[in-house]
Amino acid sequence: MSPQNLTIIGLGLIGSSLAHASRENCPNIQITGYDASPDVRARASEIGLCRNIADTPETAVQNADLVILCVPVGAMAEVAAQLAEHLPKDCIVSDVGSCKQSVYKALQDSLSNVIIIPAHPVAGTEKSGPDAGFASLFKGRWCIITPPDNAPSKAIEILQSFWQGLGANVEIMDAQHHDMILAITSHLPHLIAYTIVGTANDLEEVTKSEVIKYSAGGFRDFTRIAASDPVMWRDIFLSNKDAVLEMLQRFSEDLTALQRAIRYDKGDELEALFARTREIRRSVIEEGQDDEAPDFGRKH
Repeated sequence: MSPQNLTIIGLGLIGSSLAHASRENCPNIQITGYDASPDVRARASEIGLCRNIADTPETAVQNADLVILCVPVGAMAEVAAQLAEHLPKDCIVSDVGSCKQSVYKALQDSLSNVIIIPAHPVAGTEKSGPDAGFASLFKGRWCIITPPDNAPSKAIEILQSFWQGLGANVEIMDAQHHDMILAITSHLPHLIAYTIVGTANDLEEVTKSEVIKYSAGGFRDFTRIAASDPVMWRDIFLSNKDAVLEMLQRFSEDLTALQRAIRYDKGDELEALFARTREIRRSVIEEGQDDEAPDFGRKH
């Protein structure tokens, strides 16, 4: 029940990793890639990323039975409009975006006679571009599939089997619930990281060279995710604004309570919070979602 002809639209980190992983784990699948950037298409051809790199999105999808859109969530509507008249009937159109309600609406508004099943592989790095991809990116990670109520069960099974074949764990979830969960586990941490790095850069009492020089602590870890693709994250925050704003309000309230505990020397409250969050960190490692090696597995 695996697709025979896969088309990947967008050849950045996720798209190129999809190509590598599909080639390694699904040797019989025919992979076609397309990217709006001529430079990216040229580089993808140089490194042999896909069997075929199409010059236009229309030719990229002409024989596809599975199309995966690996573009920023803010570009989904435009890409869907480009593909609308060229997609084969009943092919499956999916994506890898971090917001599912807005993506489904964008695709549904433009596409007909195809099966739309949004998905989100919860995996990535701060790097981008066709050279950033690697075949093992999805192994042991979760891919959340958010099918609409009218999605055929066979199509859901095909997409689920495809992601499992790449080594991912698959979860079926309601799109609204997905967006709320990702707002707290992914979107809010990125927003905090961008804010902290920006605050440090704006401090008049501390020079930029000092911030960089002494960043071996927590600041170094925040700068990693703050280095992520700015266009992608701009679109995510705007596309999932309701859930992000709700989580940001909750975070602001918790931050105020923490500020109060520090101001009034409530050491017991601080210690209790830190002990609880330390246990959560241990649970992340036990789930296999991070490295328990010293210094987060960094090589020195």
